[in-house]
Amino acid sequence: MRRLVILGGGYGGMEILQELLDNGIPSDLHITVVDRNPYHSLKTEFYAIAAGTSADKEVRINFPEHNQVDYVYGEIEKIDTENEQIIIQDSEKDVNYDYLVIGLGCEDNYHGIEGAKEFTHSVQTLSKARRAGLSIGDLKAYGKVAVVGAGLSGIEVASEIRESRPDLNIRLLDRGASVLSAFDEKIQKYVAEWFVKNDVEVLHHSNVEYVEEGAVCNNGSCFPNDVTIWTAGVRPNYLVRELPFAKDRQDKIILNEFYQVPEQNNIYVVGDCASSNHSPSAQLAGEQGEQIAEILTAVLNGNEPKKPKEIKLKGTLGSLGKSDGFGNMMKQPVTGLLPRLAKSGVLWLSKRH
Repeated sequence: MRRLVILGGGYGGMEILQELLDNGIPSDLHITVVDRNPYHSLKTEFYAIAAGTSADKEVRINFPEHNQVDYVYGEIEKIDTENEQIIIQDSEKDVNYDYLVIGLGCEDNYHGIEGAKEFTHSVQTLSKARRAGLSIGDLKAYGKVAVVGAGLSGIEVASEIRESRPDLNIRLLDRGASVLSAFDEKIQKYVAEWFVKNDVEVLHHSNVEYVEEGAVCNNGSCFPNDVTIWTAGVRPNYLVRELPFAKDRQDKIILNEFYQVPEQNNIYVVGDCASSNHSPSAQLAGEQGEQIAEILTAVLNGNEPKKPKEIKLKGTLGSLGKSDGFGNMMKQPVTGLLPRLAKSGVLWLSKRH
């Protein structure tokens, strides 16, 4: 039996698996999915877990079942590309492969800031989002919460916490002159006004120098804080950064036009670990996964794969609580209830796909 191993049950990995199953996999192929959790989790909704507005079951989806697919649950210790095997922590049995898909996602980038890793919470994994939610939920009335980073994740975390806990004092630390600097000015203005209206303090031109237990030090002064959540940048999973392949300036693996590692064409990379002209997102990982599945289908059936078309993303949606939002829809900036409903619709489709 030929062995295909998919590392990571996230958006890219699951799109590849589902497409392969839908297309009909060769009878001599066995697929192994390796993930730390026994389910696919909807990472785009982890902010709601941190805020306490959604339950775990709302962001979990069962993996598909098939007699040629099995799952290994645990933490990966090493990706051994020389011997073509995956070493799992606390396991006596390694996972060998003939074809490998790496879709391990990203982790927080603390930019070398002292205390950031030790004294801040994260929404990069479900487990970390749960811990953040417990800390926020346990705060007494008028507790202080700081969210570092005013990109899409920071905006959604801060607004969802505000909706969940109207009593809390919330600060959003923005390194730039405006929140959501990558978005249209109309959206930037709308979100800024939402924070003013909902009493979320935004500190522009922030420069977090270090973080202590119970304090954030910004631009030369420290302010007391009960819970700090870090959303100020990501980088590829450390296992990927350790691999002996060429990488771009963001430590993402440089690939050929078929998403293959040039040094080893039997290795494919999807999502946040793959060098791309697009910013990382669940949508991008899904589109890449669909193309990789087409390439793998051809390769596994002994055919020459077709060069994939250029990816064109449909736009970005963000939430401001449960009934307000923003986004780019059909290349136009949209704010209010409509983009929030659209985001809920995308989530509904994801759960049923």
